Amino acid sequence: MDSARQPIAWWPVGLIAAGTTLLLLITANGYGYHRDELYFRLLGQHPQWGYADQPPFTPMLVRLGIETFGDNLWAIRVPVAVLLGITAIVAAAIAREAGGGSIAQSLAATGVLGAFPLSAAHVTATAATDLLVWLGVLFFATRALLWRRPRAWAGAGIVAGLGLWNKHLVVILLLCLLVALLLAGPRGELRTRHLWIGAGLAFAIGSPNLIYQVVNGFPQAEMAAAIAEDKGGESRVMLLPLQFAMLALPPVWIAGMVTLVRDPRLRRLRALAVAYPLMLVLVFVTAGQPYYTMGLLVGLYAIGAVPVERWVTGRGGRLALLAGAVAVTSVAAVVSALPVIPEKDLAGSLPAAVNQTIPEQVGWRGYVWQIGGVYADLPRTDQQRAVLFTGNYGEAGALDRYGPSLRLPPVYSGHNELHRYGPPPDSATIAVAVLDASPERASRMLGSCAPKAVLRNAAGVDNEENGVRVYVCRLSEPWSVIWPRLQHYS
Repeated sequence: MDSARQPIAWWPVGLIAAGTTLLLLITANGYGYHRDELYFRLLGQHPQWGYADQPPFTPMLVRLGIETFGDNLWAIRVPVAVLLGITAIVAAAIAREAGGGSIAQSLAATGVLGAFPLSAAHVTATAATDLLVWLGVLFFATRALLWRRPRAWAGAGIVAGLGLWNKHLVVILLLCLLVALLLAGPRGELRTRHLWIGAGLAFAIGSPNLIYQVVNGFPQAEMAAAIAEDKGGESRVMLLPLQFAMLALPPVWIAGMVTLVRDPRLRRLRALAVAYPLMLVLVFVTAGQPYYTMGLLVGLYAIGAVPVERWVTGRGGRLALLAGAVAVTSVAAVVSALPVIPEKDLAGSLPAAVNQTIPEQVGWRGYVWQIGGVYADLPRTDQQRAVLFTGNYGEAGALDRYGPSLRLPPVYSGHNELHRYGPPPDSATIAVAVLDASPERASRMLGSCAPKAVLRNAAGVDNEENGVRVYVCRLSEPWSVIWPRLQHYS
């Protein structure tokens, strides 16, 4: 581009970023832990280079919150709330790189006020950190391409390498960008040493995770295959519809796609427009989750803010219309993503129906009390020979969080990374087992299993745990024999 960049709109962008973080902090104690947060809390007690189902960053982030603010829900959610505020600033910086002034930068910052970014940050999902990583890569790529600053590729590589410590999905972005550069240009970038230096930095910084995968037999490949088998059909069906639901104003990111194709000033950024359909095809073919494209969508949203700014400049009515649209869609996103509706009114509500993260925050303490009641009803001699066993990591995380206050025995699970923390001692011949399985299937898994309770939450919210059975199982074989059969990924 020939023109100079606009000044950084610190005040409006800073207010949006700070307001986003403050909003997340104010609502952080709403409802309860999400199952993933309970899992990350449990993994954070066993820090290591990697885990069977993910890199170590998010469990480390949860551990940081606990060590800083205490072992409570609010503490876990503080770090990611701050990260989403930073993400808003990076989105604004991308708009500035693309020629946007204060209106474009402010609009770009509101990209984090979509339903999915807010929901991901509220429940400390790995996707929230990944959003910052992807936007960081896109920011440096924009500087390298649009402003002909090839050394910025090193920044993109460093950010991507650090992102590999959180999730491996950034590889999808890098692959799609490389293919898009080959298809749409500028192809000369593929011959510059700076781009490949950036790629080398990404590989070097993220290599401990690759080494972990190699040493442990690529467990995340098994994980990806399990997710594709379990949710692949649903993911493919929902891929396109969710592209228009994740962010507050879809017309803005669509404007980003159009302006990248039509505006000669942004010709050198056209690879971003090509990368998006490539990514859609890749996610569809691999049966990936629909939200995998979110980082690139927010980047396109930031670029789309530039033509939107031109559209409203000098036209008070259009500016008011834009402000109203941002306000209305942001409020709708807040209601659908954050704990605004009282828990007692959640059952049957639209937010609980359309946003699966909301129901999964309900009932965990009550479930543990119900499981504890089954354990308390055991004869004293049986209690001394009993352990807890769960079918998924959410149940295990909840029992680890609330079980000690009820003096419950240790908890074990074959789900994902937790399988590595077993088996229980062979002296434990009784299991209080929490399983979404029929009595016949539970008995085939563990031994003679008798159902003793069915989990229910007081709010009547339909979530993954509501209706799960609690069994007392008397093992037919020692744990050392059974344990290898209990490993599963999802």
